[in-house]
Amino acid sequence: MSYSLQLYTLRNAIQEDLADTIKKVAEIGFTQVEPYNFVSTAKELGAALKEYGLTAPSGHAPLLSQDQDEIFAAAKELGIGTVIEPYITAEHWQDAETIQATAAKLNAAAKKGAEYGIRVGYHNHAWELESSIEGQTALEYFEGLLDPALVLEVDTYWVAVGGQDPVEILTKLGDPVKFIHIKDGPLNTDTKAQQPAGQGKIPVWDVIGAAKSLEVGVVEFDDYSGDIFDGIAQSLAFLSSSAKATEGAQA
Repeated sequence: MSYSLQLYTLRNAIQEDLADTIKKVAEIGFTQVEPYNFVSTAKELGAALKEYGLTAPSGHAPLLSQDQDEIFAAAKELGIGTVIEPYITAEHWQDAETIQATAAKLNAAAKKGAEYGIRVGYHNHAWELESSIEGQTALEYFEGLLDPALVLEVDTYWVAVGGQDPVEILTKLGDPVKFIHIKDGPLNTDTKAQQPAGQGKIPVWDVIGAAKSLEVGVVEFDDYSGDIFDGIAQSLAFLSSSAKATEGAQA
């Protein structure tokens, strides 16, 4: 398991200077990033990643609302192995029929992605956990409809904001969870109140341990009231020190 950074965290800095932002991410110590809406910035982003020695194992792109061939072609150019649908609004998670339709669309996207050698995934928010379908959360119901080739990126903070225990949800979802978003804070919808990993109410290390098939833990802030570069540096330092402590205990 390795760590990455969701570049949406730095969207304001990226708008000002993409290459310099990527340079700062590398200087902080990240070796991987998760780009968002990367089709429009593929050339510039690819050059910056190459210059500063970063890779992008996953990326966010609106597969269900934009040209999939264009997205997969850009992903291939950037070396992105998994393209993740980042956001499907709350009204799509209220009944079984609508969830079935969404799952069918993503399953079709996964088949197209496979033609490019790219996996498809889905990233949740809170509403997939707030809604209950046939005795389980909408996210669990949805997972049961997905092609086995399709993976999940569980945003563990939004799971908690949605009223569920992220450790329990990760345990129930099991092997399809290949990515998680690691963020922390007071467990409410005030994104400015989010905090570096280890400083809020999320039991971060328990959450990571519950994702048994985890490939990448992706650091993210939806927003932050402090200096965002300092925030991501604090998160990475916490994760690195915790990992070393865990390795030391197991040695």
